[in-house]
Amino acid sequence: MARAENKVTAGPTAQMVANLARKLRVRKGWTQEQLGSELGFSGAAVSAMETLAQPASDDMLVQLERVLGDGMDIFEDARVPVRLEKFPEQFKDFATIEQRAVVLQMYEILLVNGLFQTEDYARAVIGGGYPSLPEQRVEQLVQARMERQAIFERQPAASIELILEEAVLRRPIGSAEIMRDQLRHLATCARRRNVTLDVLPLDCGIDGEHAGDQGGMTLVETPEHDHLGYLELQGESLLITDPAKVSTYARRYAKIRAQALGPRESLGLIEELAGEHR
Repeated sequence: MARAENKVTAGPTAQMVANLARKLRVRKGWTQEQLGSELGFSGAAVSAMETLAQPASDDMLVQLERVLGDGMDIFEDARVPVRLEKFPEQFKDFATIEQRAVVLQMYEILLVNGLFQTEDYARAVIGGGYPSLPEQRVEQLVQARMERQAIFERQPAASIELILEEAVLRRPIGSAEIMRDQLRHLATCARRRNVTLDVLPLDCGIDGEHAGDQGGMTLVETPEHDHLGYLELQGESLLITDPAKVSTYARRYAKIRAQALGPRESLGLIEELAGEHR
């Protein structure tokens, strides 16, 4: 059963979806188990959605539209706002920009970027943070992070670049098995035609120059060909729109990329660390 706090914190779109789905189910004379069978979900999952213990996933909304939507696109139109409501407050505005991006360029120094995380890695990161979160909120954030990865399959395809500090690859998160699976997933992502994945080696600064020493960043080109920057640190975020500032970040990113290993060398290192060559 949903706890009171879930009902209070659930976003308005999730509440609308839950209420509408319940009313349409009752109108059809179906139990939660019967609706679950039609959707391809368990009765418990339907109960969790209706009671707001777990807002509808993107997949469930697709199936709700098929089974209950009656061609009105109500559940289809709810997919984006429901997804946004699951994100942390500081990320919600950028989430929409990210999903529409023509080009994404990311540099990460501490963790694998969320777009490239496996479910277990994401759960270890989110569940192990401070302050600690209730298990249901952890699962909600993990689900939201996985749903972001729809951008990889989007058409037209976005051009996605990721530069990872080598330390990210060597920093175990969750367990050795989780980290190994994460590295293998990175290798799979690196083989996508619309993805470029480079690794900035640990000894980058040995000659006295390290362009990435000021932290991570994300650069975006929108469908309107506006260029934006995005920074996130300690639960705070900053969207940068000033062209001069974005230009500085873009030139810094280019320098970081020039100091990184190339895609083929980077893939080889990732596979080596994943144990593929043992």
